[in-house]
Amino acid sequence: MQSQNPLIADFVKLANSAAGTVAGMTREARESARDRMKEVMGGMDFVSREEFDAVKEMASRAREENEKLAERLAALEAKLASK
Repeated sequence: MQSQNPLIADFVKLANSAAGTVAGMTREARESARDRMKEVMGGMDFVSREEFDAVKEMASRAREENEKLAERLAALEAKLASK
């Protein structure tokens, strides 16, 4: 059974319109924020996981070689000191 009161009908229409407007504003704000984040993230220089892993492996090898060279240098210095 519908109410015949025009004041209530107008209030219901207003509430429905407000809810639609709020939903539209929320959607627009979300899309705007997403676009801004894409712009910010697009300007940054990120590396891929594969590039990161490759550089990490290179650094590990360089560290190992550095340790070997340090041991070799220490042995040569000890040899020179004993002469």
